[in-house]
This record gives sequence, structure tokens and C-alpha cells, in this order.
Amino acid sequence: MSAATTHVIDGLATRVQVRGEGPPLLMIGGLWSQVSLWDDVLPLLDGFTTIAFDPPGIGATAMPQRPYSIRRLAGFAARVLDAVGVERAHVLGVSLGGAVAQELARSFPERVDRLVLVSTGYGAFGVPGSPGTLLRFARPKAYADLHELEQDAGRIFGGRLRTEPGLVHGWHLRPPADLKAWFYRLAGTVGWSSLPWLHRLPQPTLVVHGDDDPVVPLVNARIVACRVPGARLHVVDGGGHLLLLDSSADVLPIITGFLTDSGS
Repeated sequence: MSAATTHVIDGLATRVQVRGEGPPLLMIGGLWSQVSLWDDVLPLLDGFTTIAFDPPGIGATAMPQRPYSIRRLAGFAARVLDAVGVERAHVLGVSLGGAVAQELARSFPERVDRLVLVSTGYGAFGVPGSPGTLLRFARPKAYADLHELEQDAGRIFGGRLRTEPGLVHGWHLRPPADLKAWFYRLAGTVGWSSLPWLHRLPQPTLVVHGDDDPVVPLVNARIVACRVPGARLHVVDGGGHLLLLDSSADVLPIITGFLTDSGS
């Protein structure tokens, strides 16, 4: 097991954490996701060398001079692999990280072995969640007060949090450091879509999505799975946007089974 270390990537001091032993697995988190958010997931990823990092401007990684586009974030992720000496890895992308993972698989296909997309869609032109949900999800101080977040968790994230909203207190959910970090993170996502080229992705792909995701409705995952050649779709009954956290014991075996299945 290795503690988080600092690497200079794109001129930015970047927090990177490498843990475990086995085939490398690069994990790319969601909108405000930091390394610590994976803590409850890692015990279920035994048998892999997991690689996690704070993206530009989030957590302990320095603020860039301008917003990072999805394509540039994919390049940043590839350089994280360079920094830890890994040429090729499985890639697990969640929510916004799923968009980055798709772009990484497209722009750097030689770096991606198998691709897992969780609670994500294909970007622009996708079917959006309700405006009220998206406003709650993306507002700058959404995670600043955990007691307030607990009250809204079911409406924002759906799934198990509808009946057990107190789960948010056990996770490392953190808001962006300031309004600049918030703006930069959102601005880089504008206009990106994988829909025109999903059919050209060569990697074996697993798409995991809940049928109670208020942020990214399930139809988006169905379209992604239909477009990527040979992709598998696993729908979690009653699963919400944070199913990887609130239902990790059910979801992670599906993911690790896919990553270790040499027959597909």
C-alpha cells in the first residue's frame, strides 16, 4: 500500500495515490471527486494496483491557469500514468470521470486496456436530469454542509440515499475550494460529446448505471452501450448516481469480474 504522493504534471503539483498489487487500474472520479473519495471502494478492488488522482484545481492538485477541457483532462490522465510508470491500464470512470475515460480511450487507445463507465453519459445532446436536480448537484456549496446535503441527498442522487441519506456522512464529499475552482471545473465540460465516435472505441467496455439516477438518466447509458462495439450494460435496480459508493458491495464484483474475464 502506498500513500498519496505529489507529482508535477502539466506544471501542476498533483496528488496521486497508488495502492495494492496486480494489474493497474486508473480511477477517474466525478465533478468534485478527490483521492479520498475512493477509500471505501479500495478494499473491494483487491488484486489491482489502483491509481487515483486529484484533477486540476480540485483537492490537493494546483489550480491551472485556464479551465481544462475534457480532451485536455484525458491528456492529463495519460500523464498521471506516465508519472507512476504505467504504460497501459484498465480505466474506471465515474460521472464526469466517465467522460474523461471515454476521451482517454479515444485519444490514447494504446494506454487503455478495459474500460468501465459508471453513472455517466455521452455529454452534449444527452438526455439531462431535471433542472432542479442539476442545480442542486452542481451548485458551488452543495457539499459544504453535510447536514444540508443529507436533507437533499435522495433528491439529488437517488438510489439508496432516498431511504438512507445519512450515508453521506461517511464519505469524503468535499465542495470545490472556491468559486474559481467551481467555474473552471464546469466550464471545461461545455460542448463535449462522444456520440460521434463511440462506435470507434476498440476497448472491451462495461457500462454500469442505476435505474434511479436523477443526474444522468439511464437512457444515456443505454445509448452509450449501444454505440460502443460489444459493450456490456449492467443496470442496477434501484441504483442512483452514487451507486459505486452506496452499493459498492454489489457493484464492485461486477466490475472486477469484467476486468478479470479473459474470455471477452
